[in-house]
Amino acid sequence: MDPPGACGRDLSPSGAQLLDVRRIHLVEGAAPPVPPGERTAMDRIWDEAVLANPLLFDGPVAACAAPARNGPHGLVLTWARTTYRRYGLRRVPGATACVAPLYTDVLQPTPGGRLLMGRMAASTATPGRWQLPGGAVEPPVDGAPLDLAALRRNAARELAEETGVVHLPAELALWGVALGAYGSAGVLFLAPRRPAALLRERFAALTAAERARGREPELDRIAFVGSRAALARLGGPGADRADCLGPVVARYAAGAGVSPGSRGGG
Repeated sequence: MDPPGACGRDLSPSGAQLLDVRRIHLVEGAAPPVPPGERTAMDRIWDEAVLANPLLFDGPVAACAAPARNGPHGLVLTWARTTYRRYGLRRVPGATACVAPLYTDVLQPTPGGRLLMGRMAASTATPGRWQLPGGAVEPPVDGAPLDLAALRRNAARELAEETGVVHLPAELALWGVALGAYGSAGVLFLAPRRPAALLRERFAALTAAERARGREPELDRIAFVGSRAALARLGGPGADRADCLGPVVARYAAGAGVSPGSRGGG
């Protein structure tokens, strides 16, 4: 699930900063206290969001407090326990208790070098947005650590829940980190290649099963993109696309080892 107003998915015009990260160290910190005036505004914003979309829930979430480089390919991510409603403080001018999302995304490639993209359904917090499969990181329970293994499990679970594509967490390779304008961090994992026909089949089976249970899938459509030009065509002019997609597609296409003719959208 993506929180309303999450700056990890709502970046500034300058877009995301994509880091070549090979090591991540996670450190738990404390979220800043919410002053009474900000809490009133935060609760009002959350109540309005729930009124517009009753499917939203104020569940626990791990927020990113302070990403910092640790050598040329390392990153230290300080994170804090909070709930989804706190992200509404991004809409409060001068708020002092803001925190940024920590999320995982999965690059699911095809043998031809294209990446699976999904469009968020109308029932989600970001309807109509094209993005990689993924979602917010939940804080661990029962004293379990939040580490790279936990992030892999989060990524594998989100991929399965949104697309029906199942990989073991150990099969997902750390690929990079996307930093947003307000300190958000998206940890990106690369999945093993799968044929586009199989990915479409898994997605169709998932959506049919969800609707049979009376639930709306998180994604209402998928597509496959292998170049910036194809990304620009995705969804047509004015389509909402996560800002990290451009740098991700460009970097993946540059290193995918496939011919330019096989990198179109679909």
